Amino acid sequence: MGVVGVGYLGRHHARIYSKMDNVELVGIVDVDEKAALKISKEYKVPVYSSADELSFKVEAVSIAVPTKLHHKIGKVFLEKGIHTLIEKPITNSLEEAEELLQTAKEKNCILQVGHVERFNPAVDEAQKHVNNPRFIESYRLGPFNPRASEVGVVLDLMIHDIDIILFLVNSPVINIDAVGADILTDKEDIATAHLNFENGCVANVTASRVTLETMRKIRIFQENAYISLDYAKQSLKIYKKKKSSSPVKSMSDIKIIKPKLFSGEPLEAELKEFVSCVREGRKPLVSGEHGRNALEVGLEILRKLKGYKNSV
Repeated sequence: MGVVGVGYLGRHHARIYSKMDNVELVGIVDVDEKAALKISKEYKVPVYSSADELSFKVEAVSIAVPTKLHHKIGKVFLEKGIHTLIEKPITNSLEEAEELLQTAKEKNCILQVGHVERFNPAVDEAQKHVNNPRFIESYRLGPFNPRASEVGVVLDLMIHDIDIILFLVNSPVINIDAVGADILTDKEDIATAHLNFENGCVANVTASRVTLETMRKIRIFQENAYISLDYAKQSLKIYKKKKSSSPVKSMSDIKIIKPKLFSGEPLEAELKEFVSCVREGRKPLVSGEHGRNALEVGLEILRKLKGYKNSV
């Protein structure tokens, strides 16, 4: 196993791989020599000068570099038949995403995308209780982080919830409206999108990096039940009618379910899934196609945001 990019997130990939049974972390790459040397010393792993050099040493790789490099570096490995995990979003454009998907298919490679919230214990449990949702609202809010200033909140933050909602609704998006504003940077720093699905479900998705308090929540409304999930706290509550055929007259007609959740690190679960898929030759929970679909919705939201800004 190798890791390309050992900065803010990639260093955790290296940490987790270094502790996995039957996985050997054989090399890392980073343009920041200081960061690479630090990880090299900490996990006793060689530093390679380029992705191409590392590609001759590995069977599988994690790529955690800026999104603009995902396509270029992903191709280096996929064209050599190396199984690849790429952090979200999959690429900058649909054309780039499609090319990586096609290359992975031709080379019979696993291509997984790092939508880590799919491996949140609360999400894992919630999806067992979701049944034909009618309305969903999500909030991913927090203070400004200069680390992500090169990209706006849609592809940095909101895309997590886009992927989760597409997964839970499992129906094509037929219409998108969006509003937002650039406050601290030249990219959108706050945005809200309204998604209409073919099956009638509606979702409101909000992301912000100009909020002092951090919030990572999603609420799912369906017939006879309401599901409340806190990503950050990894907590889940389900409010359900005791008798589905009877109207609710008071809170005594509603039962509150608090499932006991397995406590774990979502990133570790994600990487274990990747390694398992490589070993077993099976399709990952979050495939390249899932990454492409989330990107497609995210890019359409950005297109609608530009239209909104140009009209006000």
